[in-house]
Amino acid sequence: MTINLERYQGIIFDMDGTLIDTMPTHIQAWAETAKAFNFPFSEEWLYSLGGMPSFKIAQEVNKKHHLQLNPIEVSDFKMAAFKRKACSGEVIACTYQVLLEHYGQKKLAIGTGSQRDGAMALLEKSNILPKLDAVVTATDVQRHKPEPDTFLMAAEKLNLKPQDCVVFEDTELGKQAAHAAGMDCFMIKNDRFSFHPVSG
Repeated sequence: MTINLERYQGIIFDMDGTLIDTMPTHIQAWAETAKAFNFPFSEEWLYSLGGMPSFKIAQEVNKKHHLQLNPIEVSDFKMAAFKRKACSGEVIACTYQVLLEHYGQKKLAIGTGSQRDGAMALLEKSNILPKLDAVVTATDVQRHKPEPDTFLMAAEKLNLKPQDCVVFEDTELGKQAAHAAGMDCFMIKNDRFSFHPVSG
């Protein structure tokens, strides 16, 4: 699908579920974690929190189920489970195509809720890293999606104003973060894009 991005100078991609197909592996890791820590597992609910760092998702689990689990312990277990599952790092074809089409013509960045080490390893594995001008991860900001900080820092690293950037996302939280940053957003679902302007 060809989409017109003429008016933007920079493109910021979310990583998990938008550019690299990691979400099934993340969900499997959460299923394992739920079993280990004895909390209810809901694939749909966990997917809706995509873009949020694991320790924050663990805090949401506590809130939702009135538990008092240690968020760092839960997060460490989940990240170890994800690592063991050796995510293949397959690219999501339609979004990757957008990246390739604009490589060398626009500034390109990643704005992800994953921790830096894991994100860099996946971006390297999928050969996306050399094509990027900036990478912002959960490690780099204090306030995560749906707060705008991830995307604002990406724009800053690209040396662009927020309104000159467009975001590609796959979750509602990510779209909220893009809009909070003053950026238009393309959502990807089932290999199709839908456009969500910041003023819309």
